[in-house]
Amino acid sequence: MNIFLVILLIAAMIATVVALIRGIVAFLKTSQADLDGTQPSPSSLKSNRMMQFRIFFQALAIMIVVVILFAAGRT
Repeated sequence: MNIFLVILLIAAMIATVVALIRGIVAFLKTSQADLDGTQPSPSSLKSNRMMQFRIFFQALAIMIVVVILFAAGRT
């Protein structure tokens, strides 16, 4: 069970990094036309969505760490 949690933790950490990089790339693609518009641009919407995914994956990784530490304290 501990190996399974470690694998889940590594997957959550990788997903966090991927979401962070995708969010930064989407943010960097913002053009002047996007900044002058009155509505959110597709690139800013994608950047926001990726950053929300990053927060979700970070929270998931923290919860997995808590479960691992709890399980380690029980043995």
